[in-house]
Amino acid sequence: MSRAPAPPTVERSEDSVSSLIDVDSPHVSSVPSDFEQQSVKTDTQAERIEFEEKAKEAAKEAEAAKDRAKERAKKDAGIAKKNADNPVVLGNAVTVGILGTVLGVGAYRKYVRDELSWKVVGAWAGVVGLFAVGDYYVSNYFFKKYPPKK
Repeated sequence: MSRAPAPPTVERSEDSVSSLIDVDSPHVSSVPSDFEQQSVKTDTQAERIEFEEKAKEAAKEAEAAKDRAKERAKKDAGIAKKNADNPVVLGNAVTVGILGTVLGVGAYRKYVRDELSWKVVGAWAGVVGLFAVGDYYVSNYFFKKYPPKK
């Protein structure tokens, strides 16, 4: 019968004993006598305080931007109501509604027949983009004849 090998042993020597920390090394630091009275005691604490101040400033800026966006939305909603009788705005609204319906029904039919792929979606997205560019220029032309109310 064979036996398991003996477990390895650690050889002890005086060299392997770690020495005491050298107090003259640069790793040991001292603190000033008024350390406890300081409001900021560490670099990490100073960084945290600075980070919190920046976060407060960013929150104030975000709140101001939100308020500006609300005001602009109210203004834009008013412009849309004022221009509801403009033939260019009406034409664009009808065109977008019809185009959305045609694309939605067409995509659903292709999906049902299992013919809808990312290539088809990408091609039609390109067509919609070209249509949008054309509509932009046509609308600008007609806005010269029928200027929007501000």
